[in-house]
Order: sequence, then C-alpha cells, then structure tokens
Amino acid sequence: NEIFLYNIIIFLVVLSIFRKSDSSNQVAIICTSIAFGLWGIGSLISSISTFYTFSTYSVTISNTFYLLFYPFALIGLPRIAGNKKKLSFLEIMDASIIGLGLSSLVTAFLIKPVLPRFNGDLVSTFFSICFPVADLVLITVVGTSFLTQLRGKRSAFLALGILVFTLSDFYFLWQSVNGTYRFGSFVDNGWLIALALISESLWHRGDITNSQKSVNPILLTLSVFLSATLLAIVALNPGYFPSFILFPTIATLLLAFFRMTIALKEARTIGEERILARTDELTGLPNRRKLIGELAIFSEKDGALLLLDLDGFKPINDSHGHEIGDIVLQQVAGRFSRALPSDALLARLGGDEFGVIIAGSYEHTMDVALALHATLSYPFLIEGATINLGVSIGHITNDGSQDLLRRADLAMYQAKREGIGVF
Repeated sequence: NEIFLYNIIIFLVVLSIFRKSDSSNQVAIICTSIAFGLWGIGSLISSISTFYTFSTYSVTISNTFYLLFYPFALIGLPRIAGNKKKLSFLEIMDASIIGLGLSSLVTAFLIKPVLPRFNGDLVSTFFSICFPVADLVLITVVGTSFLTQLRGKRSAFLALGILVFTLSDFYFLWQSVNGTYRFGSFVDNGWLIALALISESLWHRGDITNSQKSVNPILLTLSVFLSATLLAIVALNPGYFPSFILFPTIATLLLAFFRMTIALKEARTIGEERILARTDELTGLPNRRKLIGELAIFSEKDGALLLLDLDGFKPINDSHGHEIGDIVLQQVAGRFSRALPSDALLARLGGDEFGVIIAGSYEHTMDVALALHATLSYPFLIEGATINLGVSIGHITNDGSQDLLRRADLAMYQAKREGIGVF
C-alpha cells in the first residue's frame, strides 16, 4: 500500500503541474510535467522491483527514466525561474561553464572513492555519479535565472525544492556507497518533498527585479581554473582520476573559449556602435555629441572654438538637388580637414554647420581660422557644375567658461552679418 500511495503522490504532483494554466509559459509547464512524469515512471518501476520480481534490468530501466528527468527539467525549470523572461544566450553559456566546471570537481573527488565500492559495476557507478552531477548543472542553470531575475514566493519554493532534491540525491549516493540504502528511508521522502515544493512554486507569481544582475565573473574564473587544473593533473599523472573526467573539463574550457570569443565580438560591436553614435554619417566626421564631449575636456587647455556656417548653401540644394548638396558637404569637409593641424577636432554639427576645437595661442588659432576661410575661396566642380560657396566663422578664445558654444554661435552670426569672414 505504501508503494502505491508514494507513487500516487508523485503523479498527483505531475497532474498539479499540468493543470497550471499559463498560456504564455506553456513550454515550462509541458517540459516540467514531462520531467516529473518520467521521474514518476522511474520511481514506480524502482519501488515495484524492490518487492516483486519485475526484470533483471529493472534497476537500469528505472535509473534511465530518472536520468531522462534532467533534460526536460533543464528546459522547463529555468523558464519557471525566469518568470516568462527570456535568458540571454550568454547567461545560459555562463551557467553551463559554471555547472560543468563544478561538475568536473565533483566528478574528480566522488568517482575515485566510489569506483572500488561498486566492485567494478560501471553501470551502477555511472548512474550514481550522473545524478548529483546533473543536479549540480540544474542548480547552476536555474540559479542563474533566479539570481539575475526573480524574487518572491515562486523563487523561494523553487530554490528550496531544487536544494532538497539535490541533497536527497547526494544522500542517496552516500548510502549507496556504504550499502545502507533501504526503500522507504528518509531519502525517498526527501525526493517527494522536493517535487511537491517545485510544483507549489508554479502556483505563485514571480516578482521580477528592476535591475538585472549578471553572473559573478569570479565563479566563471574559478570554474575555468578548476577545469584547467584537473586537466593538467590528468595529463601529468594518468590514472590519478578516472578518464571520463576529461569530458566535463574539456567541455568547460571549450565553452569558456567560445564565451571569450563572443565577448570580444560584442565588445568590438559596442565600440563600433559608440563610434557611430558620435560620427556624422554623411561626412564621416565627429558629430555635435562628440564635439560637446570634447569641450568638457578642452576647458582646461589653451586654444579656441571655431564655429563655421556655409554662406550660399541653401540655393545649391534648391537648384542642384540634395544629392549634389551632399557631395558639396563632403568636399567641404575634406578641404577643412586638410587645412587643420593634426591635433585639431573638426565636427559637423548638422546641416551646413561645422565646429573646430583647436589648441594653441590666439595668433595660431586665428591663422587657422583664416586658412579655413580661404579654403572656400575657389569654386567646386561637381558633375560639370561650378559651385561657389563662402563660410562665416566665429572664433572664441577658450577662457574655461561653460558657454563657449553659445558665444561662438553669436560670433559666427556677427561675421555673417558684417560679411567679414572671421569674427
């Protein structure tokens, strides 16, 4: 009676999970239901074979069903923990690196002492080790989602359930090694309590935190370091650890390599995006945002801010079209760049307006302003058309004040009104 009551409770837990209607999180519900259903079938076969002659392979069959629990649990439980929020690919990869790295450590120190106790029975050894290692991976993957996203009752029940499940598996391993496991002992109740807690978590709403936390890089570094160390020990002292420890160690290092490659690519992409955010698309020059950012640094240096506005540019757009106007702006930018010293900053501020930050004495910066004015003294030849332009330049010596741009704008309009080129 206890056998059937025990297994009925398991399948009631499965039914409870399946009845949890959540249309936006169906993958989590289905995968978690399948995971617990497989675990329940394994439990039913195991408990029946304990008291009745079922099959000589009943232990292997039940352990296979137990093991099939993990792939579906690894899909379903993180989605429950994430509360419908999708984990990024890098977060999943980080979790895998930590899980495999810690699994390497557990494998190294658990398999060696266990092997002799099972008298060479590799099947029993395989299953007894796989369960706690798989639990460790499960804790890591779900823990990543829990630590980065979730708070509230759901997370509490889920975390407690997985912890009890893992402790039960480790206790079962310890009992198996020492030959003290008996059906109906505390460890069986632990599994049942764990499944009930995980099922209960689905019936509570998860609270997403406002800030997203990433996986601690120290854990990643520690996992990679442990795996590299274990791999070195295996290479220097063959036979000290079982050979199949190579799988989690090599897998950890390969994942870490791919993780580094992706991180470098993302860093390069972010750098390019930042450059593009401060670059004028038409001319390739820095834009207004870049100039304003440099002005904050420039306030403590000797030099000047020049503001340049083209004279007669609007009629060019009206008569020749915007495509020709764009070519003119590109050629103007080229002439200005060639007239400036290498340490000067030339930016297009928008439309036909440019800005220049230049270091040096008043005489030097004024000479540069006059040189810029002279660059437009001869016409542009574009697609057979002769185009004449002028430029009005406002020159403001840097005195450390915060209104250089406003004052340069006033000076530029003064130069335009008086027709004197540079003011």
